[in-house]
Amino acid sequence: MLLLVFGVVLLWAVALTVCDVRHRRLPNALTLPGAAAVLAVAACCGRGLPALAGALGLAALYLVVHLAIPAGLGAGDVKLALGVGGLTGAFGPDVWLLAALGAPVLTALLAAVVAVRDRTSTVPHGPSMCVASLAAAALVVF
Repeated sequence: MLLLVFGVVLLWAVALTVCDVRHRRLPNALTLPGAAAVLAVAACCGRGLPALAGALGLAALYLVVHLAIPAGLGAGDVKLALGVGGLTGAFGPDVWLLAALGAPVLTALLAAVVAVRDRTSTVPHGPSMCVASLAAAALVVF
């Protein structure tokens, strides 16, 4: 059952990544239902409170950054933080922290690589959020 859930979350993350890379947007139609599904599954597995704490904690951090630097972090990233924060929070504070720290590191590394080729390009943060969260969760699942 856990592998099935992980597979569905993987498909969700791929869809989000494709949207963010192609359109520089994380649509509400993917972020919000995905977050609700993550929290519902976590609650069914008896991990609802840690998932909710992870979702609200990460979304609050992202909201502060978004309000301070709106051009640097979009509202879609804040909404995605609900889902990935819930996912990683369900696995515990170590997984949550690894993903929360890993996403900006991945984005910074990717931005550095892109800057070598084109200093005017921007790098979306959503794909790094998805990769960091799935990688951190995979450490526990597999």
